[in-house]
Amino acid sequence: MRPEILNPLFAEVEALKGVGPTLAKPLARLGLARVIDLLFHLPTGWVDRKAVAELDEADVGQIVTVTLIPSEYRMGGSPRAPSRVVALDQAGNAVSLVFFGSGSGYAKKLLPLGEPRAISGKLDRYDQWLQIVHPEVMTPEDAKALPAREAVYALSEGLTNKRLAALIGQALARMPELPEWVEPSLLAKQGWPGWADALTRLHADPADVKARERLAYDELFANQLALMLVRASSRARRGQPLKGDGRLRDALRLPYRPTGAQSRTVAEIEGDMAQSAPMLRLLQGDVGAGKTLVALMALLIAVEAGAQGALLAPTEILARQHYATLSRLLAGVPVNVAILTGRDKGRAREATLMGLADGSIHILIGTHAIFQEAVSYKRLGLAVVDEQHRFGVAQRMLLTQKAERPPHLLAMTATPIPRTLTLSQYGEMDSSRLDEMPPGRQPIETRVISDDRLIEVVDGIARHLVGGDQAYWVCPLVEESEVSDLAAAESRAEALSARFPDKVGLVHGRMKGPEKDAVMAAFQRGELGLLVATTVIEVGVDVPNATLMVIEHADRFGLAQLHQLRGRVGRGEGRSICLLLRTAGGLSETARARLALLRETNDGFRIAEEDLRLRGAGEILGTRQSGEAAFKLATPDHSSALIETATQDARLLVDRDGGLSGPRGQAARTALYLFERDAAVGLIRSG
Repeated sequence: MRPEILNPLFAEVEALKGVGPTLAKPLARLGLARVIDLLFHLPTGWVDRKAVAELDEADVGQIVTVTLIPSEYRMGGSPRAPSRVVALDQAGNAVSLVFFGSGSGYAKKLLPLGEPRAISGKLDRYDQWLQIVHPEVMTPEDAKALPAREAVYALSEGLTNKRLAALIGQALARMPELPEWVEPSLLAKQGWPGWADALTRLHADPADVKARERLAYDELFANQLALMLVRASSRARRGQPLKGDGRLRDALRLPYRPTGAQSRTVAEIEGDMAQSAPMLRLLQGDVGAGKTLVALMALLIAVEAGAQGALLAPTEILARQHYATLSRLLAGVPVNVAILTGRDKGRAREATLMGLADGSIHILIGTHAIFQEAVSYKRLGLAVVDEQHRFGVAQRMLLTQKAERPPHLLAMTATPIPRTLTLSQYGEMDSSRLDEMPPGRQPIETRVISDDRLIEVVDGIARHLVGGDQAYWVCPLVEESEVSDLAAAESRAEALSARFPDKVGLVHGRMKGPEKDAVMAAFQRGELGLLVATTVIEVGVDVPNATLMVIEHADRFGLAQLHQLRGRVGRGEGRSICLLLRTAGGLSETARARLALLRETNDGFRIAEEDLRLRGAGEILGTRQSGEAAFKLATPDHSSALIETATQDARLLVDRDGGLSGPRGQAARTALYLFERDAAVGLIRSG
């Protein structure tokens, strides 16, 4: 139960003065529903205001504050036309004050003719006029109280920076005095302020390095502590020691001899599963590195030991692909595999549920449907979660609750994760890496081409399809947008269908599951030659005959995502090519470096580390998916610098005070609630 001292921070924003239903709407669009959300809504930058007596050409491009006298209204002839007010400074220099979409009445009320008003805003030039668009207007007396430096916040329609800053000021005033959870020696060594002081300082000055470091450390520490409590709770519960005898694994007819990395990983898993403490292991493997075979070996260890196994996939099409792959590999082996998705109904579903309950089904493959209350197992011994980043800790826990004693857990991801982020996101798990490719897996040739050569690319696809091969074409958007020049999948599919009638399919995230699956299945069967898609195919089916990938506006994607998309090809024995269409004209240095690295290497782990370095603060953790750690303050830069210290500090605290009952432990509990790692508090082991 959350400590009472934190209640003022977790109150809804309506508790603040001046916040009613109207103002709550733009706040909600920014995700600011509670007082604490306002505290963590940090400035994106700041503006330096320059107080001037007279307007000067030298100040164009700067924020200025000046006293003006409105002298003339120049209102537009239509409601959409801007309203302009001509105003003069003390020397008679004229400036146009421009308001869009506000109506003439608003401008006239704000700036009555002949009455001095202090104006603050960015001074620009438009044609022959100096102008300020949407200036801040106040009395000359109020202007004297303006700060020389003002924080700037991300805003939503209906919310001004001034109004939001005032609400954040109210939120800061509600901050209680909290016990200190950072080790005093570390606090002194780093020169960090206290938690409340750090927040206050950072809202006043976004460039305050020590304040930002302190808050980033707090979040990383709370995250690491939560992960360690989850791990300690899991280790404290007696699980199911599962020792296989090898009879089922020996009966497999494998398509190739396992790589050294696969054999090493299976041995690590086998050792974990033989223990009474439940396994918690993360398996990272690049695209095509053979994670499915490792998962099958782990599942067979469970079945050899008299238990059942479950394999959870994020999408139905991926679940059915796993079902087909495992059924093929297990041909002739006495193991019963079944599949359960949301689409399975009636007698087939009932038969599967009965088979799980009586133990006649040894391995179940499925989507979220295998979480459902009606699904019960006779003896679930191992849960395998594929594409781990799509599932949160809570979802994993639901699956592990399907057994009387906690089952072993193997989480897999095809997205290589930089080491620092592995610690911050999966610190409660042991980690294995598949860093070798199975024999026969061909490297993908990657080329970068300007998008002004689009016709040549389409001609190349024509030759490709005539030869009987298939291709993907990836676009950044679903449909055309007036505010973006990025390629849209719908219009691209329409244009390519005109060139290749009856050979083009389209899939994107807005399509319903069955519709999307039908197109993917047709492509997999070879009925379609070209699949136009958004990044929905980043995790998808194996189509060995698809040997060409075209990615439009490749310079707008992150490295890791480009690598994942590229991995859709190169799954057969022949040569595969990935064409990265870059925007014609100049590229940023970062975009140029990304594309150059993709040309140079197919190593996903190297790409992941470089992606972290190139994308900069906030981009990777800020574009998280549902299962990843939800960091508000800690950027990748902070993670790299502080994660080791935060991990050691959290481990030391758990070793000394696993129940968090001492003074610092109690303070750390407050941090867990503050950074919303509440679930971890319920897992604290006693004593």
